[in-house]
Amino acid sequence: MTDTELFGPDLGTAPGDVEGHRADVIPLRKPVPADTDTDTDPAPADVDDGPAVPVDAPALRRPSWRTMVQGEKRRPIFPAWLLSRDALKAQVRWVLSHTGHVFAFHAVRTPVYAATLAVRSPQGALRLVSGAFRWASDADGRPVRAKAIERADAGEYLRLQRQRDGRVKLRATILATATLTVGILLTALILVGPAWGLALTLMGVTAGLGFLGAPEDKPIVAPAVVRAQVQRLTSLIVLRALSSLGIAALNSKDAHINFPAPITRDGPGWRADVELPYGVTVNEVMDKRDKLASGLRRPLGCVWPEKVTGEHPGLMTLWVGDKDMAGAEQPKWPLDKTGSVSLFKAAPFGTDQRGRMVGLTMMFVSVIIGAVPRMGKTFLLRLLLLIAALDVLAEIHAHELKGTGDLSPLEPVAHRYSSGEEDEDIEYGIADMRDMRAELRRRAKVIRGLPRDLCPENKVTPELAAKRSLGLHPIVIAVDECQVWFEHAKYGAEFEEICTDLVKRGPALGIILILATQRPDAKSLPTGISANAIVRMCMKVMDHTANDMVLGTSAHKNGIRATMFSREDRGIMYFVGEGADARIVRSFYKDAIAAERIALRARGMREAAGTLSGYALDKTDTPVAAAPAHDLLADVLAVMHGDEAKLWNETVVDRLAALRPDAYGPWATLDAKSKPAQLTAALKPFGVKTKGVWLATDDGGGSPNRVGITRSDITTAITKRDGRAASD
Repeated sequence: MTDTELFGPDLGTAPGDVEGHRADVIPLRKPVPADTDTDTDPAPADVDDGPAVPVDAPALRRPSWRTMVQGEKRRPIFPAWLLSRDALKAQVRWVLSHTGHVFAFHAVRTPVYAATLAVRSPQGALRLVSGAFRWASDADGRPVRAKAIERADAGEYLRLQRQRDGRVKLRATILATATLTVGILLTALILVGPAWGLALTLMGVTAGLGFLGAPEDKPIVAPAVVRAQVQRLTSLIVLRALSSLGIAALNSKDAHINFPAPITRDGPGWRADVELPYGVTVNEVMDKRDKLASGLRRPLGCVWPEKVTGEHPGLMTLWVGDKDMAGAEQPKWPLDKTGSVSLFKAAPFGTDQRGRMVGLTMMFVSVIIGAVPRMGKTFLLRLLLLIAALDVLAEIHAHELKGTGDLSPLEPVAHRYSSGEEDEDIEYGIADMRDMRAELRRRAKVIRGLPRDLCPENKVTPELAAKRSLGLHPIVIAVDECQVWFEHAKYGAEFEEICTDLVKRGPALGIILILATQRPDAKSLPTGISANAIVRMCMKVMDHTANDMVLGTSAHKNGIRATMFSREDRGIMYFVGEGADARIVRSFYKDAIAAERIALRARGMREAAGTLSGYALDKTDTPVAAAPAHDLLADVLAVMHGDEAKLWNETVVDRLAALRPDAYGPWATLDAKSKPAQLTAALKPFGVKTKGVWLATDDGGGSPNRVGITRSDITTAITKRDGRAASD
């Protein structure tokens, strides 16, 4: 395309002929900037501003067929349920169950059907005889002949009468022949036929006459199932629902809603891919899910708008189920009565909106579960522990701080178990966590010392976990109402420090921490924990802050919103961490009785494998490395003599070891570098910071500046801690 074609003829020349027309030169000038003095003279007309620059790029030529095809998304050849073994099994089970139900329903009612047919058979016999007489006598042609008589059309009447006589003769012959044949067959059957043949014939005749005599509004056979009247999802229904949301951009005259793919059946529901108008995001629609459900005239639990990962924010997948997700029949949990688990592989714990199984690989992850009360948080935690119990190698530590015994079905398989928030329960818990910190360090040393061919990635593998001599089996630690630990006046800081370390380093070393809370805030889920957990499960929460504490920073902004769940959506959650996308999942529900049955089955498997240990063997068992009920700050203050305002860390460690050999003895065996570091780490949760301390030697000379503590820091920490305890 030439410049003349783009911008028109050149008007910057002197007046003259342009394609046969006169054209005058129009002087143009640059626009005057806002900050320029308008009183100044304008730019002269002959100033050349340069060639005009087009704003829009020239239209692209039509892409080739290959380019267009390469950009297309291929639809699957077979339906998803046919490609999934679990989905196929579910379909087969449903067909067999449905067929069996229909057969049993009618089999039970067979005597009623037989009696009804017998009662209605006389009426059927009358209808048969009268119908045969009307047919043989050509009663249907009587009105036509009557009309010919009314018109006094003799010729027409005689023609119709001759036609009627021939038809009656033929039909009467057929009826007489049929009656005679049936009579002969019945006589022969009565005289020489078997009794069962006669009985079957009479039953068949009675049934036939009964069906013939049944009123049209009272059928013999009642339906075995009542079909749900679910409205078919169409584009008009979707458009109507979207227009009712009150979003201005959806209702503007320029709004254009596109459907990139046909609306199709997807599992037990309908799926619609919707491209929203420019400027409208899926998040806006998700915020108004209740209004969308009203516009679709469907229960709230049937309507699930979702973002499409990897696409623009205006592309929405709308799935509308036939039944409410919380009330729909859920497939049977595959591990309910049989089967075992390897935590290195995904185990089913729930289903998505379409009824498909959703699995969780528990190895190498930490898990956070959050929800408001009464939404199924504890049941989900118990289900995850049941999955872990079915792996005979997994060591289970269950701490239920509500005190209601919700995790008590796990007692037969738990290595550590506690229920409640009393002082002894907290002491038991901190002892177990100290054990886990020591175990974490031991495992790190073991893995560090293994040959590269046995441990190529410096983390636990299934082969290493199976070697009992290495002690690298999976450890699953579950804490319900974890906020009780982290907000404890005395041990809260230590709990937080140990759990943060377990969340960060534990997964690679085979230690899995699962924390559940009904109050997801900064105190209940410290930032170091919530920011590093891999798997997140969030049921209904009340605001975006709690939503992001469980599901991750900016989850609410990105459309992953557990705030949209209703109170009726018990057991339904957003599941993040397994796979690329956040998914809506309904967990399997197992009550306490079912959980006890599964746990006893898991105990039998462990007894056979020889992996039963700890609390499951002896309910009086306590953690092996449990620290005695002593106060570290008080012990440090006790070993500082009255006239000592400060001490080196290594001196304090030696005195602590002498004071309580069982508790601090291992500290004294550390090398010169590790002793100060050990005390520094132990005092950190209490807010005591070590510093460089100078102390005079016995001969009056100076000594090197070494890491130490001061008495004032210890007393201040005790005062603050006891003050918090008193206020609580």
